[in-house]
Amino acid sequence: MSSGGSSRSNSPSSKTVWSPKENKMFEDALAYYGLSSPNLWDKVASAMGGCKSAEEVRCHFQDLEDDVKLIEAGRVGYPKYKTQGFWT
Repeated sequence: MSSGGSSRSNSPSSKTVWSPKENKMFEDALAYYGLSSPNLWDKVASAMGGCKSAEEVRCHFQDLEDDVKLIEAGRVGYPKYKTQGFWT
């Protein structure tokens, strides 16, 4: 889940760009609190120091969850990475 970029949902709150550092804070907070935690999005936003709102956090999670579903359904191809070293 550690990828930068912008969210793609139609919600205005999800149009913000997430830096690698913000993504890491997001992931760490999700791991710490767990998905079943009450008021999860508020807790994650707070753990991120308030740089994102609870609504932005919720939308970001939804966008990532949607991406995973597309990948698992085979609707998104694997990226072609440039490799170095032994395999090139």
